[in-house]
Amino acid sequence: MTRLVECVVLKIEAEGLDRPPHPGELGERIYANVSKQGWAQWLERLTVIINENGLSTADEQNIELIEKHMQGFFFDEGDFGQMPAGFNQGGGGKK
Repeated sequence: MTRLVECVVLKIEAEGLDRPPHPGELGERIYANVSKQGWAQWLERLTVIINENGLSTADEQNIELIEKHMQGFFFDEGDFGQMPAGFNQGGGGKK
């Protein structure tokens, strides 16, 4: 049976993720509040964030920065999560 969540990205009830997509409390919070489609939107944003900022997922400080972006994107917490300054977003999506 499909698990539904009230997605904080889409602002509607939608199919939830199959498992937490990230370790720890943040991953559990995302699992409880983000749909598969909302997660897909995050992955598109993450690609932009990594490329525009030259981040490496092997660097612990970069992971911490990515987590701040996750909190901003999903939960509007802090000053992160928006598109990088000067980036022209061609398609739709959140923010």
